[in-house]
Amino acid sequence: MPIPLYNFAMIQTILLVLLAIYTGLAFVLALFYMRHRRLTRAEFALWGMLALLVPVFGPFFVIAARPGPRKRPSMPRKSGG
Repeated sequence: MPIPLYNFAMIQTILLVLLAIYTGLAFVLALFYMRHRRLTRAEFALWGMLALLVPVFGPFFVIAARPGPRKRPSMPRKSGG
């Protein structure tokens, strides 16, 4: 029994919606990460454009590159001894 053609269109629409949702969430994740880095507005805009224009891997590149120093120095860990 052949699958009706309208199912393929529905599947394509669902996949496009899922891709759009993922892209938006990944972009927001990259923005929240960059908020915790010391970046000038220009750097923030450039890294944000990378995260937005490279939809699938852009946010991962931004987080992996660790742009700018941290805003707050990390606390030294207590030795468990």
